Amino acid sequence: MDPRQITPRYSVSPQVEPTDMPAIAAAGFTKVICNRPDAENPPALQAAAMAEAAQAAGLEFEVLELTHQTMTPDNVAKQREMIDSANGPVLAYCASGTRCSVIWALGQAGEMPVDAILSTTAAAGYQLENLRPMLTQLSSSS
Repeated sequence: MDPRQITPRYSVSPQVEPTDMPAIAAAGFTKVICNRPDAENPPALQAAAMAEAAQAAGLEFEVLELTHQTMTPDNVAKQREMIDSANGPVLAYCASGTRCSVIWALGQAGEMPVDAILSTTAAAGYQLENLRPMLTQLSSSS
């Protein structure tokens, strides 16, 4: 487990293991969001196995499979809703944490200045400068 804090309520991580769930709960997280499609993982890391381990550790578990093609406004809104409805800090994971960071960044467009979004993700180790044109466009249209 390698949680990287984006905000006090939202952290991202590369792929976690079912055996990480007790440590995730002990770290104070209340919800885990899986942003990785099952097709990318062996059965032991697919959403059903991860959900079972999360629930056994007392964590909420939600799935929003993301790919480059599914970074849609609807999915951005769904991710924000999952974060906002949590009773405490959220840990989202995918293969590297990048997709979890990208969807957060897209959800902040119009809420935060673009430079602040990009510096926040950079501080967590995710260089998303390539999103600047999209974030700028989204910010100006909101």
